[in-house]
Amino acid sequence: MELLEPAHPPSRKAPAVWALGAAVPWAVAAVAQIVWVIVDARLLWLHAVLAAGTVAGIVVSVVVAPLWRYRVHRWDLDSTAVYVRSGWWVQERRIAPISRVQTVDSYRGPLDRLFGLSNVTVTTASSAGAVRIVALDADVADQVVERLTDIAALGSEDAT
Repeated sequence: MELLEPAHPPSRKAPAVWALGAAVPWAVAAVAQIVWVIVDARLLWLHAVLAAGTVAGIVVSVVVAPLWRYRVHRWDLDSTAVYVRSGWWVQERRIAPISRVQTVDSYRGPLDRLFGLSNVTVTTASSAGAVRIVALDADVADQVVERLTDIAALGSEDAT
């Protein structure tokens, strides 16, 4: 059996979704800091340090991380296994044999629906948890779910 290096990237829209999802908490933090400066303008050096930290956090989590994640995230599947590589700071590679697949689910959060994306979760008999293929175009996710379901149904033996 040859182990594949996952070849398929998430949707090209994934970095925008990840950036927008990361921007929301940073926007709340920025607004809180602005209100704090308006209410209490003492300790301007502290406000400046917090503002610099917020700007750095925005740059890393809204600009760098989504692009880096997009370069790392990959998925693939064949008749024997589902292959996923994910992460941005800590990278993980997961391989789920088809014989261990218990359920295949898809889910779409509010930002996913806004951008026409979907995520696929492959639950296996593994203590490491489910394998997730994230940020797929909705039609691709539907095809993946259908293909995984068909492949899993063909398996006559169940290793779970």
